[in-house]
Amino acid sequence: MAKRKSGQKRKASKKAKKVSPVPKSFQAVTPGLAVRDAAQAIEFYKNAFGAKEKGRMPGPDGKIMHADIMIGDSHIMLGEENVQMGNPSPLSLNGTPISLYIYVRNADKVFDQAVKAGATVAMPMMDQFWGDRAGMVTDPYGHKWWLATHTKDLSPAAMKKAGAEFFASMGKQ
Repeated sequence: MAKRKSGQKRKASKKAKKVSPVPKSFQAVTPGLAVRDAAQAIEFYKNAFGAKEKGRMPGPDGKIMHADIMIGDSHIMLGEENVQMGNPSPLSLNGTPISLYIYVRNADKVFDQAVKAGATVAMPMMDQFWGDRAGMVTDPYGHKWWLATHTKDLSPAAMKKAGAEFFASMGKQ
């Protein structure tokens, strides 16, 4: 039997399956949230937004190092905050400038459901000038969530006009 020369590759008997750079059912952008008490947060997201848990991985300390939930057709990764490893939650940072925007069939219903589950109202539910019925809540872990139902398709000109009217009315209050 002849010996292969160094660097020679063995011929594969089966053609290698090409792996997609984005896993099946994921989008190109997948948010990742740091939370305190990740197990409790997962239960909150199930109750508030109808999240489905896809998996979890505990760390050496038994806390959830990584979990994958889905809200609608979108994955969200989350894990226990770890300030020492540079992964603080909004509660450690005293807030966050980031929000997540969720489109749902009935934003009013999901908004009320989230508040009943423990979220606080950050912006009441209302018809927005860009064509959505939307409001924002802050979850008990410090993350902000817009809950929206698209109600009107507006042209850029109509949206610009509605926005100008909205901001003009805000100045009169």
